[in-house]
Amino acid sequence: MLSKNSIKIINSLRVKKFRNEKGVFIAEGERLVEEILNSKLVTKTIYRTSDCHFNLKRVNLEVFEVSDDEMKRISGLSTHSNILALVAIPEFDISTIDITNSLTLALDGIQDPGNLGTIIRLADWFGIDSILCSYDTVDAFSPKVIQSCMGAISRVKVVYCNLPNTLKGYRTRCNLPIYGTFMEGENIYNQDLNAKSIVVMGNEGNGISREVESIINKKIHIPSFATNRAAVESLNVAMATAIVCSEFRRC
Repeated sequence: MLSKNSIKIINSLRVKKFRNEKGVFIAEGERLVEEILNSKLVTKTIYRTSDCHFNLKRVNLEVFEVSDDEMKRISGLSTHSNILALVAIPEFDISTIDITNSLTLALDGIQDPGNLGTIIRLADWFGIDSILCSYDTVDAFSPKVIQSCMGAISRVKVVYCNLPNTLKGYRTRCNLPIYGTFMEGENIYNQDLNAKSIVVMGNEGNGISREVESIINKKIHIPSFATNRAAVESLNVAMATAIVCSEFRRC
């Protein structure tokens, strides 16, 4: 039986402050938990109900069977799952990550958890190993991001850093091209893109910050092909990321 204190601690992990204090995040659902268990991420504890048929005999960690009512009390989903895991937040040191021979995404102030989760999934799909995030980008280990990225968090390194300084360092020391998406940028479909580069995607409402913009040396743009229409909304940042990644992978 789960104590009130245990339930309180688990639910507190939905807040970034307490996730950071405990160093763990929440993952729910059989498919997601299985992907995490088969990855390099470290699972600390598992809570499961009696109707969970997931094979945990091979797992060397704490497993607690809880009642359906207890699972409802610790679940953050509208319809609770039958398994919930507490997983150690991975710590990545920017100095140990080599991005000089690959395509890397950089996110400048992304705020929507759904957008970040989708972008992490896209990175996984397009074989992008690392994502650099400004400190004001939404937390990649929040429950909404973890659920929406569908296990990709176990394969993609999400690194928070002083983005302007980090980009400036890569541009200066490694001579890496730094691309950014702008309304006034060059048509992406007409560019000779470099797959060994960093591509910056900006905030949903304000785009790329001026400080980061000053470091970017190649501005690109996804043109609209809509004609004779009164107004066309700009692309959602996750949609734009998908198009950009696809074009860079054509290199």
